[in-house]
Amino acid sequence: MNGAQSLFKALTEAGLDTCFANPGTSEMQLVYEMGKSNTVRPILCLQENVVTGAADGYGRMAGKPAFTLLHVGSGLANGIANLHNAGRGNTPMVNIVGANASYHQPNFPEHELIGGKITDLARTVSHWAREAKSASELGLLGAEAARYAMTGSGKICTLIAPTNCHWDPAPGAPVIGAPIATPRVAPDTVAATVELLSNGRKTGLLLGAHALHSEGLELAGRIAAKTGAQLLAETLPARMVRGEGRVQVQLVPYFLEMAQFFFAEYEQIILVGALPPVSTFAYQHASMHKVPEGCQLWSFATADHDVPAALADLVSALAAGSATPSRVPRVVADKPAGELTPKAMGQSVNLLLPENAIVVDEGATAGMDLFAETVTAAQHDYLYAIPGAAIGGGLPVALGAAIACPDRKVLVLQADGSGMYTNQALWSMAHEDCDITVVILKNDSYAILNVELARVREGEATPKMLSMLELNRPSIDWVRIAEGMGVPAVATATAEEFHTALEQALAHKGPRLIEATIVQNLQPVVDLILSQSRSA
Repeated sequence: MNGAQSLFKALTEAGLDTCFANPGTSEMQLVYEMGKSNTVRPILCLQENVVTGAADGYGRMAGKPAFTLLHVGSGLANGIANLHNAGRGNTPMVNIVGANASYHQPNFPEHELIGGKITDLARTVSHWAREAKSASELGLLGAEAARYAMTGSGKICTLIAPTNCHWDPAPGAPVIGAPIATPRVAPDTVAATVELLSNGRKTGLLLGAHALHSEGLELAGRIAAKTGAQLLAETLPARMVRGEGRVQVQLVPYFLEMAQFFFAEYEQIILVGALPPVSTFAYQHASMHKVPEGCQLWSFATADHDVPAALADLVSALAAGSATPSRVPRVVADKPAGELTPKAMGQSVNLLLPENAIVVDEGATAGMDLFAETVTAAQHDYLYAIPGAAIGGGLPVALGAAIACPDRKVLVLQADGSGMYTNQALWSMAHEDCDITVVILKNDSYAILNVELARVREGEATPKMLSMLELNRPSIDWVRIAEGMGVPAVATATAEEFHTALEQALAHKGPRLIEATIVQNLQPVVDLILSQSRSA
């Protein structure tokens, strides 16, 4: 047995059966092993940020890691944006990054990084990162990575695998040990949280990670019903169950000023698998925090804890097992007509979304109306594509989700500018015949930057300023891009056209793309932000 065989056996015996790959010379022996295997499904992706984004979407929906094949330091670097998103979303993932032979690295061949080793780069986006020093160590580290990736709510593990560690002989595959135990919340913390929930103060339970999955949200709903606390969801949820019959939960707004208004009435916020709610960016003369200064923050459970178990312990301590949560009713939207606005698109999604679908959202500025209109749609899983706010995750995450759940329809709502970061994912969707409907929200603009520019400019924006925000010279033709990668596509520009196209696409099994040219007015958002920032 050589090192590559030992590593491959370690990964498969740990239950990893899906590989997203953009391999190169340093991964050929693993390509060879997968080619002989009946247990691993390889998914070829045409750019590394598609590889890591797809592994992210897979891990969120499968509840276990995929493994990736990335080629040397530059290949890892190309996938870093979506590794960052996956890490912020607590996704389990194992990355195998090829490298030059250990004894050749000091000769500084072309693939060696200028400023440091691949492992140094990997540590910036990994919870665990190691480089194998021998063939016998390669399999051992693969087993360790697969086990550690499943701790807490999920971890990013990256193994650097020099080529000599692949071909040198290994003594045998390691025996996979028992899973690494995920910490439980201490009984004292549960008791202290019960006291907080009983003090009569206006309370929000801010949920993240597995607290927003089916079991976690049901338990949180019983706690809210028993105590009167309000259920809140972190701004950029990696995965959240939603729709008819689900427990009601409110999403914390993205924009700082809107979030401060949202939190103004709360006296205490209890964090359950979520981080403290802060502004994505610091702004001059503005608070960095979304909650008011006098509001107490209390961390009950982090994403490193067993979050569902923590909620179950709290339900037991509160005697809330028989409490009845508030649930989302099915409210059928009106059929839209006329201008194709984000609200009109949301109405169509509300009406047409099939039961148990997966909705992947990278709608950017259009996402606010789309989210609001689909809260009362049929039951579905909602994945915010970019929990780390690095754009370009929507199409790859949808690809990975479709691979993890081949019997469920995937609908991805993708802004046009960020979609161009990873449009290569369309080819993999066609290659794997994924059941995905892609909706491109086309406004020919990085529209959110118009809001951010309004914060800093005096007077009207100049043509030179706008030239760095607009995508209309030339306008991007998504129909031709999709068809060039094997995905049938259609362009729409009215609410009626979009409704018909979406109905047809959702009824078809396989990949489809709808280019939706939208009418959007962001001035009310700009006015609100400017008025609140001036009053502050």
